[in-house]
Amino acid sequence: MDEFERLLKKYERVDEGSEGRGEHGIDNFSPSDQEEFLRIPKERIGVLIGKNGQTKAEIERRTETKVEVDSETGEVFITAKKDSSDPLSVWKARDVVMAIGRGFSPERAFRLLNEGETLEVINLTDIIVGNERNALPRVRGRIIGRKGRTRELIEELSGTEISVYGKTVAIIGNPIQVEVAKTAVEKLVRGSPHGVVYKYLERRRKDLELESSAYYELIESGLPPEKEKDEEE
Repeated sequence: MDEFERLLKKYERVDEGSEGRGEHGIDNFSPSDQEEFLRIPKERIGVLIGKNGQTKAEIERRTETKVEVDSETGEVFITAKKDSSDPLSVWKARDVVMAIGRGFSPERAFRLLNEGETLEVINLTDIIVGNERNALPRVRGRIIGRKGRTRELIEELSGTEISVYGKTVAIIGNPIQVEVAKTAVEKLVRGSPHGVVYKYLERRRKDLELESSAYYELIESGLPPEKEKDEEE
């Protein structure tokens, strides 16, 4: 653990407060830094490491990074390998680790390694109105639904992967899909009837497929959507 502690000491400011930290409690780095630090819940450490270290090794192999995990604290330090050819390798590994920490299985979290996929984490306590003691369990129940059916329908109609874990809802998909799923989740949190939310998803489904197809085409062409729009004008 000496090497891990040496690396962690470099980021002692993380323990001194939130200043200088990015969204989800991660320090902000420039792409050239090629290193990231984050924490995941202790109960998710075993899932991240996997049987005989297989999951961690797979993340390292597919992202060309080195992932060091403190199994006692849940602290994770990620660095790019010297021969890494991807300038975003560390960020990709970070997102996969974060997704696993937010309740996704490794198989579902690996979707983030596909081009154009993103992770959105919603803190339910930021949306719930009032201080009702039982609000969080009730809201979680509305999002998950009977036998998980509501969550499954949101996934199916938006094309996303969703994990409800603790006080958060994590969503994986392309930015267009994520925004639709996020809107559906927020509607449920704010008390909209399930039927209204399903109708919203059905309404958006056709446009969502077209918009997502166009999005992936732009990704494959290597031309950012905003640049394409400027050239058309």
